[in-house]
Amino acid sequence: MAGEHCCFLNIPPTRVTLARFAEVWIDAMNKPVPLLTPAFTPLGESQEWPTPDLLHCQAITAGSGEPHWQTKPQRYADLCQLLFLSEGQAQFEIDDQSTPLNAPAIQVLPAMSVHGFRLSEDARGFVVTLAAPLLAQLQGQLGSALNAQALAESYLAGDDATYLHSLFSALQREYVGHQPAREMLMHALVSAIMVWVSRQALQRRSACQRPQRARVYFNGFIQWVEETYRQHVKVEDLAHRLGISVSHLNGICRELGGQPALQIMHERQLLEAKRLLTYTGMTIYEMSEMLGFSDPTNFTRLFRRRVGISPKAFRDRLKAEQDGEV
Repeated sequence: MAGEHCCFLNIPPTRVTLARFAEVWIDAMNKPVPLLTPAFTPLGESQEWPTPDLLHCQAITAGSGEPHWQTKPQRYADLCQLLFLSEGQAQFEIDDQSTPLNAPAIQVLPAMSVHGFRLSEDARGFVVTLAAPLLAQLQGQLGSALNAQALAESYLAGDDATYLHSLFSALQREYVGHQPAREMLMHALVSAIMVWVSRQALQRRSACQRPQRARVYFNGFIQWVEETYRQHVKVEDLAHRLGISVSHLNGICRELGGQPALQIMHERQLLEAKRLLTYTGMTIYEMSEMLGFSDPTNFTRLFRRRVGISPKAFRDRLKAEQDGEV
């Protein structure tokens, strides 16, 4: 925001290069930073950062009182946080919205979001904070379609809980350790975590879009059936016209129409047959020819199989019902 300092590092809002940002970051982390306190001290962390990195990793362990489980609402201009909850529960306040989280799950807290959280006494997990240059590097690798770090979303770990715990645990060990190639491994672990989060975001986005796309495909299919039901077009041809596979089309038809594509096509033919039997005096032969059947026997067989009686019996029953009403 114009005129606003970086609330974490107290850096003026000028555009800086990655190298310059790293220099300022290293200088800041070698000093006590009072403005860091609301983010980490409530979880038992000291004010001074131990290493000159573009990330911070902190384990969530059992505290000895309420201050260890709660942070006040705060906003960081150049930082994104990932909270992995492996055990317990959390209650987040994100931009005036209250959001509960049950373990195992990850909560993304984007830069510039106003957020605070309260953890249950049995909560376990990790908080990872990523600086703007590292975020930009990760985003460049992931691509704009996977911009999960910009959304305040939570993702249940599900079957990946053990895998995620191993990633965060390894990141925490590297962060507090001094092994060779430490920075390289930390960035690799953060990348793996962000790939997982981004894939979850993409799957969620696709799931939200799928019903709308399915409805478009289904409506297009119904339109094609209406135009071609007398021509006995193959299901494969209609799927090709829609640009999807036969199995995909059948799945959509079952979901939205209650039956596979071929049966929907047959139902349209039989609807027209019932209209002709009810409102015209056409013979079965004329009717089958009009509906595109090369042999009246095939028409009669389909009608009997789907309706339960022959076309003639259907017409006779209609006539008897009409005579009974007179």
